[in-house]
Amino acid sequence: MKTTVHVLCLEESARDAELVKAALSKDGLACKLSHVQVRDDFMAAVRQGGWDVIISNCALPDFDGRSALAIAQEHCPEIPFILFSHSIGEEAAIEYLKAGATEYVLKDHPARLLFAVRRVLREAEAQKERKQAEKRNAKLEEQLRQAQKMEAVGRLAGGIAHDFNNVLTIIKGYSDLALGQMAPQDPQRARLQYIKDAGERAASLTRQLLAFSRRQVLESKVLDLNAIVTNLYEMLPRLIGEDIDIVSILKPGLGRMKADPGQIEQVILNLAVNARDAMPQGGKMTIETANVALDENYARDHATVQPGPHVMLAVSDTGHGMDAETSARIFEPFFTTKEIGQGTGLGLAMVYGIVKQSGGSIWVYSEPGKGTTFKIYFPRVEDALEVQEPAEDRPRILRGTETVLVAEDEEMVRNLMQTILEAQGYAVLVARNATEALSIGHRHHGSIPLLVTDVVMPGMSGRELAAQLAMVHPEAKVLYVSGYTDDAVVRHGVLNAGLAFLQKPFSAESFLFKVRDALDTPAKVYGKTQAP
Repeated sequence: MKTTVHVLCLEESARDAELVKAALSKDGLACKLSHVQVRDDFMAAVRQGGWDVIISNCALPDFDGRSALAIAQEHCPEIPFILFSHSIGEEAAIEYLKAGATEYVLKDHPARLLFAVRRVLREAEAQKERKQAEKRNAKLEEQLRQAQKMEAVGRLAGGIAHDFNNVLTIIKGYSDLALGQMAPQDPQRARLQYIKDAGERAASLTRQLLAFSRRQVLESKVLDLNAIVTNLYEMLPRLIGEDIDIVSILKPGLGRMKADPGQIEQVILNLAVNARDAMPQGGKMTIETANVALDENYARDHATVQPGPHVMLAVSDTGHGMDAETSARIFEPFFTTKEIGQGTGLGLAMVYGIVKQSGGSIWVYSEPGKGTTFKIYFPRVEDALEVQEPAEDRPRILRGTETVLVAEDEEMVRNLMQTILEAQGYAVLVARNATEALSIGHRHHGSIPLLVTDVVMPGMSGRELAAQLAMVHPEAKVLYVSGYTDDAVVRHGVLNAGLAFLQKPFSAESFLFKVRDALDTPAKVYGKTQAP
């Protein structure tokens, strides 16, 4: 209960008002009482607010207790209303209670007033807590519904992206082969180049869908978020324009986090572009980092958040802001408030997917005319920063003479791989699924230096195929290929160390480079493949 109780007393008699104050001041109850006698003063006091309880007489010169109760019910129905009067009869008292009065105390028994006030205050506090809990639960339920909706849309988007990537692999691969065999002056070359470029743009869209659906390959490292922001800071003015003032507030001694540095850069750039679009007349964008500890109370109010130490990234703008309805949909793929042709609606969807796949959480705070703030929380880690080793400078070789076993259930993709490899001198064995690949492996008496396998195939996964083929051909290295990565090769979006992986769609050149790289990398780097 509150230490000081603010009481509004509506009473014609100053003596009776003192009686109320005396009754409430017993037993250590700190009471601050305001006495009003007429309708206008009562109305003004009710509108002013700040009361814990209202105590009112039933009979007054210019209006009665029913009118006072009606005013209180209209302006502050949550405040307990106690009638303190001479006897008005049982039926009248019941009518008052039905109309919203909380309690009725006779002036002949003023000692009961203290007990009544204590009781109604406890009940009011309990009611307030119940309403707060109901409001918090409703908020959490809405957050969970939104998270479940995003998860369902993500699965759909990932499936669509996977199917599209198979188609785009064929478009890009055969475009590359045709362009490579076409004379520079051929009049059809420009048209074929248009087809290839369109495939590239479509591939970019599927990459964004995979980011949203959390099915992309992430090469996570322990990193310093301040260093990433600092590295991007110089290029941001060129990206968002000179009419926007960029301010960075980077916390010294910022904790470390684990994520894919390139993807975190993409998050910052996408949020910067979103801020730019919200400030067409210019404004201010602020990038802030901080160490924060999310406690149980915060986690209770934010579904999917785990309490503990986090690294915060906040990007704020002074733009036009958003209403609640828009904010609730801002991370949905293809949702955009821009005009047709002005955006794909995938930028913030990518941000959402990257953050979630990195184990973080993202929240948006916005009001129309008051700008927008995106706050992202990444779990803090105590591991040491990882220093990236410089890539070994090896010659880029396309050709080879080794035998390659290709296992791919999509016929057109399988034929494309075979065509690309054979054109560069490789001996190719092809299989429609894992069972057929194992049968070929048992029948083939020569060496199989490399297995190229799709990750997800009917019956047996590429990972299981690799493990079983290793029993017959222990020399075989493995190059995994997939249109998405939510499978045995990639656990929670992080590529397992020692596994060669190629994301669809790919070009003929990138495929050949990856094949050559897998063949030329020492066997100890890849290690032995075990079935999951």
